[in-house]
Amino acid sequence: MTSTIERAESTRHAHFHDSDAPVATVVVPSVFVAVRWWGGRLLLVRRVDSGTWEFPGGRVAVGESAEEAAVRCTAEEAGVKVLITGLVGLFTDPAHVVRSEDGEVQQQFAALFHARAVGGAPHRDARETSEAAWVAVADLRGLPMEPAVGSWITEALSFDPLPHLG
Repeated sequence: MTSTIERAESTRHAHFHDSDAPVATVVVPSVFVAVRWWGGRLLLVRRVDSGTWEFPGGRVAVGESAEEAAVRCTAEEAGVKVLITGLVGLFTDPAHVVRSEDGEVQQQFAALFHARAVGGAPHRDARETSEAAWVAVADLRGLPMEPAVGSWITEALSFDPLPHLG
C-alpha cells in the first residue's frame, strides 16, 4: 500500500507492504512518542511534507540516545516537554519504506515510546509540522495517516506489558 500526498513544494512517498516500493538504500534509526493526556487524548503532529498525522518523532542523531532523541523531537515538533515512561515497541518491518522529498529511500527502524507530558502546549514548528494537537481516540479515523502509523497507534493504546517486536 502506498500513501502519497503531494504538495507544490515537495512530495513524500511512504510504502507499506507495496510490491511497487523502491528498494531501500539506508536503514534510519528513528524514535516516536505516544503521549496521552486528559480523556485519553493522544499527542499527534501533522507533517508539512506529506500532510499526514503521526506521533512526534524523528531520526536519532549521532551522539544521542534513543530516549534523548524522543524527548528532543517531541519538544521541537510539538512544543511539549515529556518524560519517557516506557517502550511501546520496536517497528522494523523491511516492507515499510519511505522515499523522502530529497529522494533518499529509507527502511524504517523505529522505537516507539510511552511518555508523560511535563510541560508546554501543542504547537506546530512550521518547519516539519504544520499542526500539533491532543486528538481524541474517537477522532483518529478521520485523520489522514500512513498505514504503519495506524498500527503503531493500536500498539500504543493496547497497554500490553510486553513491547511489540517486529
